Amino acid sequence: MNLQIRAIRPDELPVLLELYQHLHAADEPLPDAATLTRVWDELCTDPKLHCLVATVDDAPVASCILAIIPNLTRGARPYGLIENVVTHADYRRRGIGTALLQHALAVAWEHNCYKVMLLTGRKDEKVFQFYEQAGFRRDVKTGFIAYPDDVA
Repeated sequence: MNLQIRAIRPDELPVLLELYQHLHAADEPLPDAATLTRVWDELCTDPKLHCLVATVDDAPVASCILAIIPNLTRGARPYGLIENVVTHADYRRRGIGTALLQHALAVAWEHNCYKVMLLTGRKDEKVFQFYEQAGFRRDVKTGFIAYPDDVA
């Protein structure tokens, strides 16, 4: 298996969207082409956003997004947030996702982040163990999420 991890290329949006089908069984529909292009361009050109992809024999099989967020605490060191962690179903349990997340952490450390956070909506103990194996701890903080429709 020839595994490589790198920044996604601007021409790989269709591949990423295909991978995202392995992230959520049912997701909201994509926006119109102009909106999708605008968001993709923003993602590809913002130096604080890192869309990483793991390839096996040059085929993208896993991805995640690392956001580097400026911060005025902790010596003005930024922190990282990882989202949209996905591995193609045919490539799971081979260490690819772990290697991808460890690479994302290395990128964050290169940017002097003092921590990296990751949330998951999954409740499966095996998913928790996967994130722990990649270097994350679940015993440090408690996460909360608000959605616009939840506001009373």
